[in-house]
Order: sequence, then structure tokens, then C-alpha cells
Amino acid sequence: MEVGQMGPGIYSKDQDGDGITQSQFKGKKLVLYVYPKGSTLRCTTEACNLMDNYERFMSQGYAVVGLSTQNEESHKKFISKYNRTSPLIAAT
Repeated sequence: MEVGQMGPGIYSKDQDGDGITQSQFKGKKLVLYVYPKGSTLRCTTEACNLMDNYERFMSQGYAVVGLSTQNEESHKKFISKYNRTSPLIAAT
């Protein structure tokens, strides 16, 4: 995928088990970051950097969502441990 390219249809569940679909982001620019595993040094650094700038992205009309193969419970622990705000979804 390249910047500005339309992504494939998304349907997954976030850290709370709520369904997330691509249509929820209609009219917004979406920052979708993909990472292999939370709480590893590189992934944590990248995710925290994006989430530290979450409010700035939101104020400019962006939505920020993280995606990994880890399950909802793992995402919930990551968000709690690092006091994060953006949703994390599980690739299924």
C-alpha cells in the first residue's frame, strides 16, 4: 500500500470487542499502522509515537488505528500499560 491509496475493506474488533469497519472512517483520513507484536521495543516505540500525536492527528481530521495479529485481550493490556487512547484492532 502507498500513501493515499484506498485500503481493502476492514472489519475487525477493537480491544473492547467492538466491531470496527472501514465505513466508520468515511470522510476522514485514516492512519492505519500495522505492527507484529505489542510490548516489543520497536513496536512500542512506533505505537507510542503515533499515539502521543493522537490529538494532533484528530484535530487535522485523521483517525488513528493500530492493527496486529494479537487478540483483543493483548491489545487491552497494551493500552492499559502505556495509557494509550487510539483503538487497536486484531487482524483475523
